[in-house]
Amino acid sequence: MSAAPTPELLRGWCAPEVERELPGLRLLGTGAEVRRSGSLLGNSPADVLARLREKSDRFRGANAIAVRREPVPSAYRVFFRHIGLDPEALPTPIEGAVRERIMHGGFASGGLLADVLLIALLDTGVPVWALDAERVDGALGVRASAAGERLGDGRDAPELAEGRLVIADAATPLAILFGELAGSHAPAARTPRLALFALQVAGVPELYVEEALWNARSALEAV
Repeated sequence: MSAAPTPELLRGWCAPEVERELPGLRLLGTGAEVRRSGSLLGNSPADVLARLREKSDRFRGANAIAVRREPVPSAYRVFFRHIGLDPEALPTPIEGAVRERIMHGGFASGGLLADVLLIALLDTGVPVWALDAERVDGALGVRASAAGERLGDGRDAPELAEGRLVIADAATPLAILFGELAGSHAPAARTPRLALFALQVAGVPELYVEEALWNARSALEAV
């Protein structure tokens, strides 16, 4: 992997009990000013679609099948098992993306933001998520949910099971670890600023996390 310019990284916090149980888990993030014209949820521009086609050509046949054995995807598989997730039933993000590619004969476009995040994942093996930066209250971190908490602050926000590992800000849980994002904090079509974040686990070099965040940020800030 070639070195990329390092974005301004924001290092998230981790609750002490989570840090003890899951050494090596780190949350890193960065802000992105959306400079692309058009909707974040609408059709991707030509350059993004071209990169998606390039990735479809790369992840085919034996290359796609071998993804799980590469070091970064393997580290996420190990982490999934550590937190009680079966990567065969619930695949890691890159394995899930590659399965979709095999099923559909290519990576289908899901809109500008979804495509940018997918390309960052395929480039590095590291998943990146996006929140509406204007809705985030303070620094992001990892903790266990408390009894009665909900995922976000929307009227229909689902209630969380006590002890679920979540990404949270100072006010509320915003995402389930490697799972659903709070609808109340999800980016909308014209969201001007995004909070991008990624999770580093044991065995994943920080360089890969930095590059995933940089790739997503630079694609969104391109004019």
